Amino acid sequence: MYLKQLKLANFKNYEETDLAFSNKINCFIGDNGAGKTNALDAIYYLSFCKSYFNVVDSQNILHEAPFFAIHGTYLKNGGPNDTVSCIQKRNHKKQFIYNDKEYDRLSDHIGLIPLVMISPYDRDLINEGSETRRKYIDSVISQFDKVYLEDLINYNKALQQRNNLLKNFAEKHYFDQTSIEIWDAQLTKLGEKIFARRREFIDEFTPLFQHYFNFISMGNEEVSITYDSQLADRSLEELLAVSFEKDRMFRYTTVGIHKDDIEMKIAGHPIKKFGSQGQQKSYVVAIKLAQFDFTKNKKGYHPLLLLDDIFDKLDEGRVKQIIHLVGDNSFGQVFITDTQRERIEKVFRQVDIEHKIFEVCQGQAKEISEFNHNN
Repeated sequence: MYLKQLKLANFKNYEETDLAFSNKINCFIGDNGAGKTNALDAIYYLSFCKSYFNVVDSQNILHEAPFFAIHGTYLKNGGPNDTVSCIQKRNHKKQFIYNDKEYDRLSDHIGLIPLVMISPYDRDLINEGSETRRKYIDSVISQFDKVYLEDLINYNKALQQRNNLLKNFAEKHYFDQTSIEIWDAQLTKLGEKIFARRREFIDEFTPLFQHYFNFISMGNEEVSITYDSQLADRSLEELLAVSFEKDRMFRYTTVGIHKDDIEMKIAGHPIKKFGSQGQQKSYVVAIKLAQFDFTKNKKGYHPLLLLDDIFDKLDEGRVKQIIHLVGDNSFGQVFITDTQRERIEKVFRQVDIEHKIFEVCQGQAKEISEFNHNN
């Protein structure tokens, strides 16, 4: 699947734009604030029905315009064109239309046009707390496993109920063992299933991640991702029983899969503390490329790949490695943003890959270069 054409009207800083893309690599170059990332965000919208950066849809409308519209034309496996449109009018419900039919539920569209976005915000996976890493894992698994998503929702509901009970016990000075046992049973049943699925995911994901990091770093550094869970050593039933008095004191549940984390290391040490900016960037790029492979394996075809400003803090060798990597047949269509025109043009002089380059200035994108190795 690839995006043939993108039309924008009043989207962020784009008043009106119509772009035709290469089915391999497309580069947006220009100064910061010109609108390069906004173009990628429009493409992201057409896959996930929302912005990657700003979830308030009305704030993505240009200035005082009455609406924004994003229209995409896709080609999949040589079949007929598919059209996707997102229209947001001020003070109206968002419209999302696929092949002229409007969705009743936006969730029905998720997964139809698989896409992986890599941006500077991904450093949060390293620098933020465990909740950010859990949400990332859950979001990847949930796209392909609806049972997992349902279990996760129900676990969080049961956790909230148990926490409410613990708080009430403390405030009203009473205790009801039976009520706690009901929610313990729910947490145990659901938590063990979620733990098993997360562990299975990490086992499958880690070799993909290591492969891509080794490629980007040219095999110079050793990295690891390890699933850290209290359930690795004891059952959740045991953990809840042992920690109950502590839970009563703190008034919330201190054990369970909601405390899981991912240990991210380079050369045996936490990358958050010991990794350089370039190493950290390579690390999260490798994670997202592994997500690309994982998604491709599950869907059976290539997702779109969006690389937003990922070359900053990377040396020329790593930039060339990434361009060479995403240009081979293991990847489909790729979109890249960069502030340095010279860097992009230099790489493509060295790497023989079909591509288009668009220069972006004040919300206007203009094609300035096209190369097709078949010509």
